[in-house]
Amino acid sequence: MTATPDLAAPRPATDDLLRSVFRRHAAGVAVITARGSGGPAGFTATSLTSVSARPPLLSFGIGTGSSCWPAVSEAEYVGVHLLGEHQEELAATFARSGADRFAAPTAWREGPEGVPVLDGVLAWVVCRVVGRVPAGDHRIVLAEVLLGDPAGVGEPLLYHQGRYRRLRD
Repeated sequence: MTATPDLAAPRPATDDLLRSVFRRHAAGVAVITARGSGGPAGFTATSLTSVSARPPLLSFGIGTGSSCWPAVSEAEYVGVHLLGEHQEELAATFARSGADRFAAPTAWREGPEGVPVLDGVLAWVVCRVVGRVPAGDHRIVLAEVLLGDPAGVGEPLLYHQGRYRRLRD
């Protein structure tokens, strides 16, 4: 059932309003990785967007207060991994503050350009960072896809209403 807009009582624009609205937006779950000076870094993202087919560009957002921002801010290359519904715990690990994200049971290897590549994902790409655009307390990272593999098996993991979800028909 859909809601009829109550135009007589709109809420003012606040960070809470934005979060409330986007909790209703189902999004695919990705993990972004980079090689940092202190080792591999990575975080869970739902802000992944295809930008252009020619050249192949994508974008994602990252908070400048994130523990991964220093690595991403200096990285020439990043990895983008689309998670499957079987990877809810992996998504939670990369979203958890203070977690040792690359310790067991996380399975990964060093990929092209030294980018950490996660095992068992639906698809992954390695990208060259071409821009970092200031956007409030975040940066929008623009990256050109160089190579990857879309051959993973399974259905995508989704994020909706503050929880990980699965597709259903």
